[in-house]
Amino acid sequence: MSNLSQNVGNYLIQWLYDHGVRHIFGVPGDFVLGFYEQLMQSNKLKFINTCDELGAAFAADAYAFNGLGVVCVTYCVGGLKVINVTAQALAEKTPVVAISGAPGIKRIHFFIIRFGTQQKIFEHMTIDSVLIDNLRTAAKNIDRVLS
Repeated sequence: MSNLSQNVGNYLIQWLYDHGVRHIFGVPGDFVLGFYEQLMQSNKLKFINTCDELGAAFAADAYAFNGLGVVCVTYCVGGLKVINVTAQALAEKTPVVAISGAPGIKRIHFFIIRFGTQQKIFEHMTIDSVLIDNLRTAAKNIDRVLS
């Protein structure tokens, strides 16, 4: 993991912490393991590992009644599994953040139609979404989406 990507992960962790988040729900997977490692090292947010992504999303939705719920999953299988709860949170106006890891375009070994399809689906099920694909603009995009 490069220093820039570590900085992005640490920035996101700090942003969530500064906005009252103390727990993140999820299931570790290939493309989000680096972020999970940063979560463990930060000691700011407690990671709650659930049996599956759907349970993690429901837990984040319930936790959002404390302010802001966060679910963190891997690309494709994990991301698509939380779509229903994400749409439910939108309908209920419950503040839930879904974080999904993703492979680098050269490392991808499976995807849905095209690489950006998952993010396009989230665009329709959320108030806002972003694909962090430029480390230099990541902080600005994180601020925009989470604000």
